[in-house]
Amino acid sequence: MWEGITLGLSTAITPLNILMVFVGCFAGTFIGMLPGLGPISAIALMIPITYGFDPASGMILMAGVYYGAIFGGSTSSILINAPGVAGTVATAFDGYPMAQKGQAGKALAIAAYSSFSGGTIGAIFLLVAAPALASVALSFQSSDYLVLMILGLTAVSAFTAPGQVIKALMATVLGLMISTVGTDPSAGVQRYTFGSLDLVDGISFLLLAMATFALSEALMAVLRRDDASEKTRDASASGVGSLRVSREEIRTIIPTIGRSSVLGFFIGVLPGAGATIASFLAYGMERTVASAKDKLGFGKGSLRGLAAPESANNAACTGSFVPLLTLGIPGSGTTAVMLGALISYGVQPGPRLFQEAPDVFWSVIVSMYLGNIVLLILNLPLIPYIAKLLALPRPVLIPLILFFSLIGVYLVSFNTFDIYMMAAFAVAAIVLRLLAFPMAPLILGFILGDMIEDNLRRALSIYDGSIAFLWERPLTLAITLLTVLTLVVPLIRTVNTWRRMRWAAASGDGE
Repeated sequence: MWEGITLGLSTAITPLNILMVFVGCFAGTFIGMLPGLGPISAIALMIPITYGFDPASGMILMAGVYYGAIFGGSTSSILINAPGVAGTVATAFDGYPMAQKGQAGKALAIAAYSSFSGGTIGAIFLLVAAPALASVALSFQSSDYLVLMILGLTAVSAFTAPGQVIKALMATVLGLMISTVGTDPSAGVQRYTFGSLDLVDGISFLLLAMATFALSEALMAVLRRDDASEKTRDASASGVGSLRVSREEIRTIIPTIGRSSVLGFFIGVLPGAGATIASFLAYGMERTVASAKDKLGFGKGSLRGLAAPESANNAACTGSFVPLLTLGIPGSGTTAVMLGALISYGVQPGPRLFQEAPDVFWSVIVSMYLGNIVLLILNLPLIPYIAKLLALPRPVLIPLILFFSLIGVYLVSFNTFDIYMMAAFAVAAIVLRLLAFPMAPLILGFILGDMIEDNLRRALSIYDGSIAFLWERPLTLAITLLTVLTLVVPLIRTVNTWRRMRWAAASGDGE
């Protein structure tokens, strides 16, 4: 391993490769800020540019674009509630409320520190344990992935206000229903398309995310004319706020960053899991372990609620390189594009990559740590200028949000039907928000719907239609028990709270 690290350092710190890290992080950050142009689009654009490069330099550039785009997506989530990348949806839950309170600078600074910490912890884990973790990833079967996805759905309680669990569950079911629109991946038949060819490929994540978050938020800002909303807008427009994070705040988020980074990395190692599930699970875990008083702050600008998904998604990005480099299995759409790039370079990722192209393997891992340092150096000085976006007058800011949301969706498909569909979802989201339905569970159900269906079918096929897979495999059983525990503990707390309230009311009546 030490020979590999030395080889990786000698390859990664050459002037050309350091330049690749800077260019990748810089380009990825700004591409990630634009709704519709996530890491997949960014890396696809870079592949033709890297054809004349050494394979190690090409992969270093694309790795920089990858985690740079994730960080850029966090910026748009915090400032304008427009998570153009699925992995940054959870960042908007507390980052955007902080920006509305005039703390955009602090929110972006915490996002930068958390991303750096998560990426660094992930890079260290990757450096030390990549071969061992590859065998762990191989031990997961469809049944394990299924219950892991269901465990992710149990995080729905993290996105709800007290007493609104039923509404959150209804929103989750709605998201699962929307995910079934399109072509059945197993039978190849159309379902719920109503004969429309535009729905054959289903509904894209970007369309739904832009409609339920950015577009509906902009339209709600137009509808709200009360004094409270005016004060909120005045606070967000009054300035970017200080970038300074106090010692007490640092002490608050350090345990969160540690827990979320470890969880995010191990979720990223699993093929098909990725940054999205990692960020949701980290957010849910953090709210679960929080005290009753701290839970009330989640969704309203909680520092822990911002640090958790930011640490997890960057650690998961690093972890996703484990199955890519050691098994040749792409863990996400982004790493699938990178797999194609590696093959086009004449490099075959897999167990023999250690022996056949050690310079590529180790230099990519070492460059990830360098890339996290570069991201911090590049973005911290730019935060005051980036956050000035919030200081734009409402008549300018709202049309800009509408423009970027609509053009971002259109540039992905070049289909005007998607614009109409997006407007319809935005109107529906406004109605749901006025009825106090949370939007995060809907997105969570939509994202996990396809993966749950796919893994359920595989598990049932392997076990001849029996649900015995839930208890026959020890790993599946362990995750199932954890899922049940995650559901039962909040229920017990709710029942105990209800009993205490009844007892207090009865005592008051008796007096």
